Amino acid sequence: MPRTVTVGLDGSAESRAAAEWAAREAGLRGLPLRLLHVREPLPDPLAQAPLLGAEAQREWTERVPRDSAEGLRLRHPGVEVIAGQRSGDPVDVLCEVAGDAELLALGSRGLGGLHGFLVGSVGMAVAGRAGCPVVLVRAGEQAADEHRADPTGIPSAATPFRPVVLGLDITAPHAALLEFAFRTAALRGAPLRVVHAWVPQPPPPYDTPGYSFDPETPPAAADALEPRDAFMLARALEPWRKSFPEVDVAEAAVEGGAASVLVDASRDACLVVVGRRARSGRLGTRIGHAAHAVLHHSPAPVAVVPHP
Repeated sequence: MPRTVTVGLDGSAESRAAAEWAAREAGLRGLPLRLLHVREPLPDPLAQAPLLGAEAQREWTERVPRDSAEGLRLRHPGVEVIAGQRSGDPVDVLCEVAGDAELLALGSRGLGGLHGFLVGSVGMAVAGRAGCPVVLVRAGEQAADEHRADPTGIPSAATPFRPVVLGLDITAPHAALLEFAFRTAALRGAPLRVVHAWVPQPPPPYDTPGYSFDPETPPAAADALEPRDAFMLARALEPWRKSFPEVDVAEAAVEGGAASVLVDASRDACLVVVGRRARSGRLGTRIGHAAHAVLHHSPAPVAVVPHP
Protein backbone atom coordinates (compact mmCIF):
# COMPACT_ATOMS: atom_id res chain seq x y z
CA MET A 1 0.00 0.00 0.00
CA PRO A 2 1.48 3.39 -0.97
CA ARG A 3 2.08 5.98 1.71
CA THR A 4 -0.64 8.58 2.02
CA VAL A 5 -1.32 12.10 3.13
CA THR A 6 -3.77 11.39 5.97
CA VAL A 7 -6.19 13.78 7.64
CA GLY A 8 -8.23 13.32 10.80
CA LEU A 9 -11.83 14.45 10.40
CA ASP A 10 -14.41 15.31 13.05
CA GLY A 11 -16.85 17.42 11.04
CA SER A 12 -15.59 20.74 12.44
CA ALA A 13 -14.55 23.77 10.40
CA GLU A 14 -10.96 23.18 11.54
CA SER A 15 -10.85 19.60 10.29
CA ARG A 16 -12.49 20.60 6.99
CA ALA A 17 -9.76 23.22 6.50
CA ALA A 18 -7.17 20.54 7.32
CA ALA A 19 -8.74 18.23 4.73
CA GLU A 20 -8.53 20.92 2.03
CA TRP A 21 -4.90 21.61 2.95
CA ALA A 22 -4.13 17.88 2.89
CA ALA A 23 -5.76 17.49 -0.53
CA ARG A 24 -3.57 20.24 -1.94
CA GLU A 25 -0.53 18.63 -0.32
CA ALA A 26 -1.43 15.20 -1.71
CA GLY A 27 -1.63 16.74 -5.17
CA LEU A 28 1.82 18.31 -4.79
CA ARG A 29 3.33 15.04 -3.56
CA GLY A 30 1.48 12.78 -6.00
CA LEU A 31 0.09 10.67 -3.15
CA PRO A 32 -3.39 9.39 -2.23
CA LEU A 33 -5.38 11.33 0.34
CA ARG A 34 -6.78 9.30 3.24
CA LEU A 35 -9.67 10.70 5.25
CA LEU A 36 -10.20 9.16 8.66
CA HIS A 37 -12.89 9.72 11.24
CA VAL A 38 -12.19 8.23 14.67
CA ARG A 39 -15.27 7.05 16.56
CA GLU A 40 -14.90 6.91 20.32
CA PRO A 41 -17.06 4.18 21.87
CA LEU A 42 -19.90 5.63 23.95
CA PRO A 43 -20.32 4.67 27.60
CA ASP A 44 -23.07 2.08 28.06
CA PRO A 45 -25.76 4.49 29.37
CA LEU A 46 -25.36 6.76 26.32
CA ALA A 47 -25.05 3.86 23.90
CA GLN A 48 -28.47 2.63 25.03
CA ALA A 49 -30.16 6.03 24.73
CA PRO A 50 -32.57 6.23 21.76
CA LEU A 51 -31.20 9.51 20.33
CA LEU A 52 -27.53 9.16 21.22
CA GLY A 53 -27.13 5.43 20.74
CA ALA A 54 -24.61 3.40 18.79
CA GLU A 55 -26.69 3.51 15.60
CA ALA A 56 -26.82 7.31 15.53
CA GLN A 57 -23.11 7.54 16.26
CA ARG A 58 -22.29 5.03 13.52
CA GLU A 59 -24.37 6.96 10.99
CA TRP A 60 -22.53 10.18 11.87
CA THR A 61 -19.06 8.66 11.65
CA GLU A 62 -19.82 7.10 8.28
CA ARG A 63 -21.34 10.27 6.86
CA VAL A 64 -18.51 12.66 7.85
CA PRO A 65 -15.73 11.05 5.75
CA ARG A 66 -18.12 10.04 2.95
CA ASP A 67 -19.51 13.54 2.43
CA SER A 68 -16.06 15.12 2.73
CA ALA A 69 -14.62 12.68 0.20
CA GLU A 70 -17.28 13.50 -2.37
CA GLY A 71 -16.53 17.21 -2.16
CA LEU A 72 -12.78 16.76 -2.23
CA ARG A 73 -12.94 14.56 -5.33
CA LEU A 74 -14.85 17.32 -7.11
CA ARG A 75 -12.48 20.11 -6.02
CA HIS A 76 -9.28 18.08 -6.49
CA PRO A 77 -9.96 15.77 -9.46
CA GLY A 78 -6.35 14.63 -9.78
CA VAL A 79 -6.16 13.31 -6.20
CA GLU A 80 -7.17 9.79 -5.21
CA VAL A 81 -9.34 10.07 -2.08
CA ILE A 82 -9.80 7.16 0.33
CA ALA A 83 -12.38 7.57 3.11
CA GLY A 84 -12.93 5.51 6.22
CA GLN A 85 -13.61 5.42 9.93
CA ARG A 86 -12.14 3.63 12.91
CA SER A 87 -13.29 3.05 16.46
CA GLY A 88 -11.04 3.63 19.46
CA ASP A 89 -9.04 6.23 21.32
CA PRO A 90 -8.34 9.06 18.86
CA VAL A 91 -4.73 9.60 19.93
CA ASP A 92 -3.89 5.91 19.72
CA VAL A 93 -5.64 5.42 16.37
CA LEU A 94 -4.15 8.52 14.74
CA CYS A 95 -0.65 7.66 15.94
CA GLU A 96 -1.12 4.14 14.57
CA VAL A 97 -2.18 5.30 11.10
CA ALA A 98 0.66 7.83 11.11
CA GLY A 99 2.99 4.87 10.67
CA ASP A 100 1.72 4.45 7.10
CA ALA A 101 1.48 8.16 6.30
CA GLU A 102 3.84 10.58 4.63
CA LEU A 103 2.32 13.19 6.90
CA LEU A 104 -0.79 13.64 9.03
CA ALA A 105 -2.98 16.78 8.96
CA LEU A 106 -5.32 17.84 11.78
CA GLY A 107 -7.38 20.88 12.61
CA SER A 108 -5.89 23.05 15.32
CA ARG A 109 -9.17 23.12 17.22
CA GLY A 110 -12.29 20.97 17.10
CA LEU A 111 -15.44 19.57 18.60
CA GLY A 112 -15.72 16.97 21.29
CA GLY A 113 -18.38 14.53 22.40
CA LEU A 114 -20.57 12.65 19.94
CA HIS A 115 -19.51 14.82 16.99
CA GLY A 116 -15.89 13.70 17.13
CA PHE A 117 -12.70 14.18 19.07
CA LEU A 118 -11.38 17.37 20.59
CA VAL A 119 -8.73 18.27 18.05
CA GLY A 120 -7.21 20.88 20.32
CA SER A 121 -6.07 18.34 22.90
CA VAL A 122 -5.83 15.38 20.53
CA GLY A 123 -3.87 17.39 17.97
CA MET A 124 -1.28 18.42 20.54
CA ALA A 125 -0.97 14.87 21.84
CA VAL A 126 -0.64 13.39 18.35
CA ALA A 127 1.93 16.03 17.38
CA GLY A 128 3.97 14.87 20.36
CA ARG A 129 3.72 11.14 19.63
CA ALA A 130 3.24 10.47 15.92
CA GLY A 131 6.07 8.92 13.94
CA CYS A 132 5.49 11.17 10.91
CA PRO A 133 5.24 14.95 10.48
CA VAL A 134 1.96 16.35 11.85
CA VAL A 135 0.55 19.51 10.28
CA LEU A 136 -2.01 21.53 12.25
CA VAL A 137 -4.31 23.82 10.27
CA ARG A 138 -6.59 26.56 11.55
CA ALA A 139 -10.24 27.01 10.56
CA GLY A 140 -10.66 29.27 7.56
CA GLU A 141 -7.26 28.44 6.04
CA GLN A 142 -7.55 28.74 2.24
CA ALA A 143 -5.26 28.09 -0.70
CA ALA A 144 -4.86 31.82 -1.37
CA ASP A 145 -3.54 32.35 2.17
CA GLU A 146 -0.38 30.42 1.25
CA HIS A 147 0.42 32.76 -1.63
CA ARG A 148 1.63 36.30 -2.13
CA ALA A 149 -0.98 38.93 -2.86
CA ASP A 150 -1.40 39.86 -6.51
CA PRO A 151 -0.34 43.33 -7.79
CA THR A 152 -3.67 44.79 -6.64
CA GLY A 153 -3.13 43.49 -3.11
CA ILE A 154 -5.71 40.70 -3.36
CA PRO A 155 -4.74 37.21 -2.12
CA SER A 156 -4.55 34.79 -5.03
CA ALA A 157 -3.65 31.12 -5.45
CA ALA A 158 -2.18 32.05 -8.85
CA THR A 159 0.74 33.99 -7.36
CA PRO A 160 3.97 32.48 -5.95
CA PHE A 161 3.95 30.80 -2.55
CA ARG A 162 4.95 32.64 0.57
CA PRO A 163 8.16 31.30 2.16
CA VAL A 164 8.38 28.06 4.07
CA VAL A 165 9.83 29.04 7.45
CA LEU A 166 12.04 26.56 9.29
CA GLY A 167 12.97 27.06 12.92
CA LEU A 168 16.38 25.44 13.38
CA ASP A 169 18.51 24.74 16.43
CA ILE A 170 22.03 24.95 15.02
CA THR A 171 23.39 22.82 17.87
CA ALA A 172 21.31 19.89 16.55
CA PRO A 173 20.45 20.38 12.84
CA HIS A 174 18.71 17.03 12.32
CA ALA A 175 18.49 15.58 8.82
CA ALA A 176 14.79 14.64 9.05
CA LEU A 177 13.82 18.21 9.84
CA LEU A 178 15.99 19.76 7.13
CA GLU A 179 14.94 17.23 4.50
CA PHE A 180 11.24 17.86 5.18
CA ALA A 181 11.62 21.64 5.01
CA PHE A 182 13.71 21.63 1.82
CA ARG A 183 11.46 19.11 0.06
CA THR A 184 8.32 20.98 1.07
CA ALA A 185 9.73 24.23 -0.31
CA ALA A 186 10.88 22.52 -3.51
CA LEU A 187 7.42 21.04 -4.14
CA ARG A 188 5.91 24.52 -3.91
CA GLY A 189 8.63 26.37 -5.75
CA ALA A 190 8.72 28.46 -2.59
CA PRO A 191 11.67 30.17 -0.93
CA LEU A 192 12.90 28.65 2.31
CA ARG A 193 13.64 30.96 5.21
CA VAL A 194 15.71 29.25 7.91
CA VAL A 195 15.60 31.05 11.25
CA HIS A 196 17.81 30.47 14.26
CA ALA A 197 17.05 32.48 17.38
CA TRP A 198 19.84 33.42 19.76
CA VAL A 199 19.98 35.29 23.05
CA PRO A 200 23.11 37.41 23.77
CA GLN A 201 25.12 36.40 26.81
CA PRO A 202 26.10 39.09 29.34
CA PRO A 203 29.82 39.65 30.00
CA PRO A 204 31.22 37.79 33.02
CA PRO A 205 31.22 39.51 36.42
CA TYR A 206 34.24 41.67 37.12
CA ASP A 207 35.36 39.32 39.90
CA THR A 208 35.48 36.27 37.61
CA PRO A 209 38.96 34.67 37.87
CA GLY A 210 41.06 35.54 34.84
CA TYR A 211 38.77 38.38 33.77
CA SER A 212 40.01 41.96 33.80
CA PHE A 213 38.11 45.07 32.81
CA ASP A 214 39.81 47.75 30.74
CA PRO A 215 37.78 51.00 30.78
CA GLU A 216 39.31 51.92 27.41
CA THR A 217 37.99 48.68 25.86
CA PRO A 218 34.33 47.87 26.53
CA PRO A 219 33.31 44.27 27.12
CA ALA A 220 32.70 42.10 24.07
CA ALA A 221 29.66 43.28 22.21
CA ALA A 222 26.48 41.32 22.84
CA ASP A 223 26.11 40.64 19.13
CA ALA A 224 29.55 39.01 18.95
CA LEU A 225 27.79 35.65 19.08
CA GLU A 226 25.78 36.40 15.96
CA PRO A 227 28.60 35.93 13.40
CA ARG A 228 29.48 32.57 14.96
CA ASP A 229 25.85 31.45 14.90
CA ALA A 230 25.45 32.67 11.32
CA PHE A 231 28.52 30.63 10.31
CA MET A 232 27.21 27.49 12.02
CA LEU A 233 23.80 27.98 10.40
CA ALA A 234 25.33 28.36 6.92
CA ARG A 235 27.46 25.26 7.46
CA ALA A 236 24.44 23.19 8.53
CA LEU A 237 22.55 24.23 5.38
CA GLU A 238 25.40 23.74 2.90
CA PRO A 239 24.79 20.05 2.03
CA TRP A 240 21.05 20.64 1.69
CA ARG A 241 21.56 23.56 -0.66
CA LYS A 242 23.51 21.15 -2.88
CA SER A 243 20.78 18.51 -2.69
CA PHE A 244 18.04 21.04 -3.48
CA PRO A 245 19.71 23.63 -5.75
CA GLU A 246 16.33 24.83 -7.00
CA VAL A 247 15.32 26.11 -3.55
CA ASP A 248 16.03 29.76 -2.83
CA VAL A 249 17.36 29.72 0.74
CA ALA A 250 17.72 32.67 3.09
CA GLU A 251 19.09 32.10 6.56
CA ALA A 252 18.95 34.42 9.52
CA ALA A 253 20.37 34.26 13.03
CA VAL A 254 17.91 36.53 14.83
CA GLU A 255 18.39 37.93 18.31
CA GLY A 256 15.52 37.02 20.61
CA GLY A 257 13.68 34.12 22.16
CA ALA A 258 12.92 31.23 19.81
CA ALA A 259 9.16 31.37 20.40
CA SER A 260 8.75 35.08 19.65
CA VAL A 261 11.14 34.97 16.68
CA LEU A 262 9.28 32.08 15.04
CA VAL A 263 5.82 33.50 15.70
CA ASP A 264 6.93 36.77 14.11
CA ALA A 265 8.36 34.94 11.07
CA SER A 266 5.15 32.91 10.70
CA ARG A 267 3.15 35.97 9.68
CA ASP A 268 4.60 35.84 6.17
CA ALA A 269 4.82 32.06 5.80
CA CYS A 270 2.86 29.47 3.87
CA LEU A 271 4.04 26.83 6.35
CA VAL A 272 6.12 26.88 9.53
CA VAL A 273 8.31 23.82 10.22
CA VAL A 274 9.51 22.99 13.72
CA GLY A 275 11.23 19.95 15.15
CA ARG A 276 10.30 17.64 18.00
CA ARG A 277 12.42 14.95 19.59
CA ALA A 278 10.93 11.49 19.04
CA ARG A 279 10.14 10.24 22.53
CA SER A 280 7.95 7.48 23.86
CA GLY A 281 5.25 8.02 26.45
CA ARG A 282 1.47 8.16 26.50
CA LEU A 283 1.04 11.36 28.50
CA GLY A 284 2.12 14.86 27.56
CA THR A 285 2.71 16.51 24.23
CA ARG A 286 6.50 16.09 24.31
CA ILE A 287 7.13 19.21 22.27
CA GLY A 288 9.36 22.12 23.14
CA HIS A 289 8.38 25.57 24.33
CA ALA A 290 9.01 27.24 20.97
CA ALA A 291 7.00 24.66 19.02
CA HIS A 292 4.18 24.93 21.55
CA ALA A 293 4.06 28.71 21.16
CA VAL A 294 4.07 28.51 17.35
CA LEU A 295 1.23 25.98 17.37
CA HIS A 296 -0.87 28.39 19.40
CA HIS A 297 -0.01 31.67 17.72
CA SER A 298 1.06 31.07 14.11
CA PRO A 299 -1.51 32.22 11.54
CA ALA A 300 0.03 29.76 9.05
CA PRO A 301 -0.19 25.96 9.21
CA VAL A 302 2.52 24.41 11.38
CA ALA A 303 4.37 21.15 10.67
CA VAL A 304 5.84 19.33 13.68
CA VAL A 305 8.57 16.97 12.45
CA PRO A 306 9.86 14.19 14.76
CA HIS A 307 13.59 13.56 14.82
CA PRO A 308 16.02 11.53 16.96
